[in-house]
Amino acid sequence: MQYRFSDNVVSLNPSAIREILKYASDPEVVSLSAGNPAPEAFPVDAVREITARLMAEHPIDALQYSTTEGYTPLRTRLTAYMKDKHQVGTEDDDILITAGAQQALELAAKALINRGDAVICEAPSFVGSLNSFRSIGARLVGVPVEADGMNIEALERALKENPNAKFIYTIPNFQNPSGVTMSWEKRRRLYELAKQYGVIVAEDNPYGELRFEGENVPAIKTLDRDGVVLYVGSFSKVLSPGLRVGYAIGPKELLKKMTVCKQGEDVHTAILPQMICDEFMGGYDFEKHLEHLRAIYRHKAGLMLSLIDRHLVPAGVTYDPVQGGLFVWCRLPDGADMPRFCQEAVKVHKVAVVPGNAFLTDEKEPCQAFRLNYSTPTDEEMEVGMERLGRFVAEYCR
Repeated sequence: MQYRFSDNVVSLNPSAIREILKYASDPEVVSLSAGNPAPEAFPVDAVREITARLMAEHPIDALQYSTTEGYTPLRTRLTAYMKDKHQVGTEDDDILITAGAQQALELAAKALINRGDAVICEAPSFVGSLNSFRSIGARLVGVPVEADGMNIEALERALKENPNAKFIYTIPNFQNPSGVTMSWEKRRRLYELAKQYGVIVAEDNPYGELRFEGENVPAIKTLDRDGVVLYVGSFSKVLSPGLRVGYAIGPKELLKKMTVCKQGEDVHTAILPQMICDEFMGGYDFEKHLEHLRAIYRHKAGLMLSLIDRHLVPAGVTYDPVQGGLFVWCRLPDGADMPRFCQEAVKVHKVAVVPGNAFLTDEKEPCQAFRLNYSTPTDEEMEVGMERLGRFVAEYCR
């Protein structure tokens, strides 16, 4: 049978990251390509205890259908936590619990975008979100990312040239894939431009709690008194990605439409994982847990940056230092064929990295960069992988 796929998905391609991970499953390959939290970051004993207690004391609540908006105790706790600690959320906002942060972004896109409408994105940006936007027929408009975040002049040009833009998508903290953090001045300018042009800001912040150096920069949402910003958070990097619990805090009117869209997708986010998140936040020292994670990633990032300086910089690679998150963005000298470079790295030299093209709004654009991940490999794997990569880069650049 010849299948005729919808216009929304016919042009979608498999994620380059997932294709690289196929090769990375080879036991001889050192993977510096994934974006998984460090195995030692999971509070396994606590989750085991919480799950056993919930199934003993509240089994029907954990196994029964529930409300689309989310588990009420978790919604209440998160609302208070985000307001008290991060000054996120006002009386005009509501909260929706989603199956990970990516679902929140897709629901927002469904609620706001007609086919052909523009979504203004950082370039590079998270490929999962880009594909979600593509799948509903959005037209992606890329804005270059600099060492302190999105290029604001280019953003304003994009807004002028795309009057049908529905929202601006940004990852302001330790951006995936670039690792950079948007400055406070740029956050303020972005917010003002969004207000001026009547465009929603989708602020995706899965890594914000993982700052291990430098001063915290307030969320764009802290500026919001006009119903302009949808803030998206997640438990994936601070507790467990497998639980699939994220959340959106934003204008009530927008969240109502997102809730209707979610009812058609999955009825509600699984309740047992929501209950686990709520119990962990309320019954354990959550801030101590976050400090533990920061210590893990402080060490891993320090090791990765030292290995880049030792093995890659002498061959001409440049990079921006990071202060949090999970990634480092490395740039080869001009003229590199990045997809081919990454394929040869994994197939021949047994080290997996992700080509920067995968994160662009147009994957066919030339790109001199690749993404490294330091959270997933062990120290020993990182040292072996970076030595292999260094030898290959030196050979490639010659």
